[in-house]
Amino acid sequence: ELVVDLWMPQAATFEASQREVLALEARLKGDPDVAAVTSYIGTGSPRFYLPLDVQTPQLNLGQLMVMTRGGEARERVLGRIAHLFETDFPSVRGRVNRLENGPPVGYPIQYRVFGTDLAQVQAIADRVAAAMRAESHVRRVNQDWGERLKQVRVDVDQDKARALGISSQQVQSALQASLSGRTVTQYREADKTIDVVTRLVASERSDLNNLKDTKIYLRDGKFVPVSQVATLVLDNEDSVLWRRNRVPTLTVRADVVGAEAPDVTKALTPAIDAIAAELPLGYGIEIGGTQESSQKAQASIFAVMPLMGIAVLFLLMLQLQDMKKMALVLCTAPLGLIGVTLVLLAFRIPFGFVAMLGVIALAGMIIRNSVILVVQIDHALSEGLPLWNAIIESAVHRLRPILLTALAAILAMVPLVRSVFWGPMAWAIMGGLLAATVLTLLFLPALYASWYGAVRPTGDKATQGVAA
Repeated sequence: ELVVDLWMPQAATFEASQREVLALEARLKGDPDVAAVTSYIGTGSPRFYLPLDVQTPQLNLGQLMVMTRGGEARERVLGRIAHLFETDFPSVRGRVNRLENGPPVGYPIQYRVFGTDLAQVQAIADRVAAAMRAESHVRRVNQDWGERLKQVRVDVDQDKARALGISSQQVQSALQASLSGRTVTQYREADKTIDVVTRLVASERSDLNNLKDTKIYLRDGKFVPVSQVATLVLDNEDSVLWRRNRVPTLTVRADVVGAEAPDVTKALTPAIDAIAAELPLGYGIEIGGTQESSQKAQASIFAVMPLMGIAVLFLLMLQLQDMKKMALVLCTAPLGLIGVTLVLLAFRIPFGFVAMLGVIALAGMIIRNSVILVVQIDHALSEGLPLWNAIIESAVHRLRPILLTALAAILAMVPLVRSVFWGPMAWAIMGGLLAATVLTLLFLPALYASWYGAVRPTGDKATQGVAA
């Protein structure tokens, strides 16, 4: 599926959001590659899929879930929707994306600017956004605080209010009754109770001259206009404010085109660090998005790596009972990186979290093959073969079992290569295991002969060794 987000101007009404969403929905329903479209106005889709990036309900938000007729059709529809946002819908900030695999991230490039003063935070965020726009692979830079909205600020003259016996709450209540209305009674119709609300008509609610004449009733039944005790001032305010750890935080976000998010984040690091170095005390910039998510995922693996490493060393020592042989076996583990690198570069597959899991599993497979070969050499030596002949005979004897087990593991990965989520892991295992298996059969015997000083026998000794 595809997720399509539409953000209208912050002051947009529900009707304006509905109009834009329905216009895009009508376009998509006529697309032969689209199987179904589900629209949401004023909110996003509920979490029907665990990694879904759920949106906060807002009147200026619209979201469409587009189900396509296959993977290739999905890519075609994605390109058409992106083109529509570039050519049509001028008043909409649109974003189309595939459903995420793994923890929901949202925008792949994110920088969180935090501090105490809102104006200062906004100024810093503008500098960060300018630095991001200078990067050629960055698209659709935006901020999560939204646009500033007009507001009417009420400045109450407390001295006059106290002289008349009026509280700030009474002023607020009178204005609220004029703008939003007040329930004065209820009307019963059959089995339903309907509130009767009184308020000013629409034209009067938007006129400050009418609002300032709103009546505030005193205890003796008399009333005074709001303008007698308060001043109405037209002002503006932030439409949405986010806090992180109770500190105002503004996130500058962007999409990436033609590159991987970690690479773009790395390219932006010098410019962002230069901005962060000039910030006053109490202000800062944090990296979010794909980079932060990747670091969290890797930290969860690295936390248990020492324990797993000790367990592997213990098992190898239990099997080989020789420190030198254990070190020799461990030297073959990095051989898989040669095949992994070649395959990922050839098919332009990013080395992400799932590919890293494949490399970890690959190291275990390579070590297993090496242990099998080393044990076979020890077995040949126990039968009285010279070291040189034992190494050669063991490599030849274990050639077919090692190749067949490696081939079985490679073929088992074939069904996963087209998977969006598991594909990188499958390619990493296949490429790394193929290269490492061939290299292990050549590298390990040569290294064993070098470490243990194997000498090529000559004359009758060589003939006797081969005959044996």
